Amino acid sequence: MKKNKIIIIIVAVIIIGLMALWLKSAGPGKLDAFADCLKQNGATFYGAFWCPHCQSQKALFGKSAKRLPYLECSTPDGRGQTAVCKDKKIESYPTWEFKDGSRLNGEIPLAQLAEKTGCLLPQ
Repeated sequence: MKKNKIIIIIVAVIIIGLMALWLKSAGPGKLDAFADCLKQNGATFYGAFWCPHCQSQKALFGKSAKRLPYLECSTPDGRGQTAVCKDKKIESYPTWEFKDGSRLNGEIPLAQLAEKTGCLLPQ
């Protein structure tokens, strides 16, 4: 009987912990408005799923990365490039393209993206 109570308590603690983690990750990201602004102001982030610099760029946005104006350039097998990226002449990843047609390559600091787009970077 005592053994069953201990097992029930352990299972309950695990369930509560998993629910807390899920709730924490389900909320809005700190940079949601910034990522939305980048998109609204005509910025596009070209990258590839296999690119470590693209993953680092996304990591700067944390949970808000899902809101980025991201365009995948790699074919699913990782061996080619999509037609959109070929037409845009994207040659390296990450590449950021802006409304004025200018581009920046590599991992771009958030402050530089804010300056380039006029988007407000939260403190």
